[in-house]
Amino acid sequence: MTLEGKVALVTGSTSGIGLGIARSLAGAGASIMMNGFGDADEIETLRAQLCEEFGVSVAFDGADLSRRDEVSRLVGETIDVLGGIDVLVNNAGIQFVAPIEEFPEERLGGDHRAQSLGRLLFDEIRYSRNEGQGLGRVINVASAHGLVASPYKVAYVAAKHGLVGATKVAALELANQGVTVNAICPGWVLTPLVERQLLDRAEQAGTVVEVEMERLLAEKQPMSKFTTPESIGAMAVFLCSDEAETITGAALFH
Repeated sequence: MTLEGKVALVTGSTSGIGLGIARSLAGAGASIMMNGFGDADEIETLRAQLCEEFGVSVAFDGADLSRRDEVSRLVGETIDVLGGIDVLVNNAGIQFVAPIEEFPEERLGGDHRAQSLGRLLFDEIRYSRNEGQGLGRVINVASAHGLVASPYKVAYVAAKHGLVGATKVAALELANQGVTVNAICPGWVLTPLVERQLLDRAEQAGTVVEVEMERLLAEKQPMSKFTTPESIGAMAVFLCSDEAETITGAALFH
């Protein structure tokens, strides 16, 4: 399919899953607003590479998504610079690990705020140029933790469950307004962060990365295979297709 002429805002897209999704959407022809943290020079290099590789417009805004004013600025900047918002990928998030009795109260609020972007942007999507043009897509990147739990991750699991619930509510409210809202719920994804975790585990256990890969996967999921950012990106592209126009309110394992 082609997304030529469409605009996608992808949060948390300077690395990992978000970058994989941004690359896939750019590969389908969409202009991209990147957002995230990282070294300014490295982000500019990524932005320029996407422009050159896919021949699309790519902008960057480093808005802090825990602040409402910066979220609003990000939306306005995307519309001003790229002409609208046709696709929102709500990917940014944070995670803090601790037992419930030791979990800092401020961390509970922080995790929820980081995953609240979709709630703040639904109305912006409705009133941007996508309404009535046949393409309006909100894709929330939740997690397997949006459907099941793990110990020591109370804020992350609560936020991801809440994001899946918000996806279903928004899907109902926007069902007949040309906007679909779905959640992708990845299991283990082989990102640079996970690769570093595997190296650390292997060093601590005196094993090799391949052994720790098998152990890590067996802890949480039946399939002993990692998902990749590219395959999640391919699912995002499909959810933007005409063939997916009646898929809404879904929480899709990947």
